[in-house]
Amino acid sequence: MLGAAAAWPVAARAQQATMPVVGFLGTASAGPFAHLVASFRRGLQETGFVEGRNVAIEYRWAEGQYDRVPALAADLVRRQVAVIVTVGGETSAAATMGATATIPIVFNVGGDPVKMGLVTSFARPGGNATGVNIFTTELVEKRLGLLRDLVPAATTVAVLSNPNFAPAVANVREAEAAAREIGKEAMIFNASSDAEIETAFANIVQARSGALLVGADPFFNSRRGLIVALAARHAIPAIYEWREFAEAGGLISYGTSLVEAYRQQGIYAGRILKGEKPADLPVVQLSKFELIINLNAARALGLAIPPSVLAIADQVIE
Repeated sequence: MLGAAAAWPVAARAQQATMPVVGFLGTASAGPFAHLVASFRRGLQETGFVEGRNVAIEYRWAEGQYDRVPALAADLVRRQVAVIVTVGGETSAAATMGATATIPIVFNVGGDPVKMGLVTSFARPGGNATGVNIFTTELVEKRLGLLRDLVPAATTVAVLSNPNFAPAVANVREAEAAAREIGKEAMIFNASSDAEIETAFANIVQARSGALLVGADPFFNSRRGLIVALAARHAIPAIYEWREFAEAGGLISYGTSLVEAYRQQGIYAGRILKGEKPADLPVVQLSKFELIINLNAARALGLAIPPSVLAIADQVIE
């Protein structure tokens, strides 16, 4: 009996050594994204892979320090993992593609991956990468339109942007153009740390901006509690990209589902582990857009949500 018991750890280690290893590269922090990583694992499980049983996962998180991403990607490549899953947009996808042309990559990005040079086409990616398009830049105009409906008297809209996040430049351009289309002025406030976020809100208040668009950025998502609290404290009506902000107490969010994006990435990682090639797996374009309204936040702001907006909401939080 003792011999059999002693053999178990050896057997377990041997089994782990033969497991395929998935590299997981995130640009933000693990804690605020735990529910999304769980969704990724569900996707893997749908293809027959369970972490710790027949697949191992190596996690790397940049903690919002985007300059660390290339080194983290290179580390996963050196470990010769079977597939690398990148989350957090273009930054992690581009860094990983720069580190390897052979290891399969499953990304999620907010813009057009063809224009980014990540794939040849949506239908046939053609290289060692495929993934999910979560649509961020394309929805800026829609978010600003919703803000106009909620706060029609606001002549200016503040835009919170992280200059360290590569796609922010395109998002800011889209916001400025979309604001002009609806007769508003976009005022850009940059932040890339907790202290800078607090300073940005103080400056937004000083500028008397009537509403706020929080730009797409994984770091902002990881700090959603802080951002939502500051918007409430300063009584600023704000719209966000992801439902997680509205669930944390934010006024309104409009975007695709990160939970679904991570699940799809898990499915693709599992299919690649079973032998399919990224070149043959079409880029998934999420087609469901969620409008989430937090009525508690609206009441605290003294804001009446127009019936036309309530009517199209996918979820109303009370």
